[in-house]
Amino acid sequence: MSERITWTLVDGENIDATLGGSILGRRPQPDERPRWDRLLTFLEERWHQNVRGLFFLNATTHLPMPFVQALLALGYTPVPLSGPAEAKVVDLAIQRTLQALQGRDADVVLVSHDRDFVDDLAALTGAGRRVGMLGFHEFRSGEFASVPGIEFFDLEYDVHAFDAVLPRVRVIPIEEFDPAQFLG
Repeated sequence: MSERITWTLVDGENIDATLGGSILGRRPQPDERPRWDRLLTFLEERWHQNVRGLFFLNATTHLPMPFVQALLALGYTPVPLSGPAEAKVVDLAIQRTLQALQGRDADVVLVSHDRDFVDDLAALTGAGRRVGMLGFHEFRSGEFASVPGIEFFDLEYDVHAFDAVLPRVRVIPIEEFDPAQFLG
């Protein structure tokens, strides 16, 4: 394992909204939520180095202590934020963190789909730094595809972060096509 660190920044609001609103069309059941520990393990195994997870939460109205305690137990550092109702506190904090990482010798993985991070993530690519983006491929802003040097990972298909199969429609490479999946 390398001494180098991968900073993993999780936009919890974005992933939760995508999962509930765009994939399931309802509030996820417990077995339909990501197993966040698998994400850290996946990145450690994939990039062969230590991973530190920062999980950004909007705590303007309340702090979900059971979830915060679970994150701590899984090895994440919760970053609870508050601000005025119109402020996108999670996005602002992630942008500031991405900017602060420009001056550090570390790799970065962003867990989000949000186009608001394109410029800050693009500024981190190159110069021997690994930069990744993790989420659901079909919901990621297309603007990220034009940034060279970003590795893309899917939360369900690559990380296997779910205990249940999500009702997603995906393009299947022909070498992976199994008609039994469609014939029941």
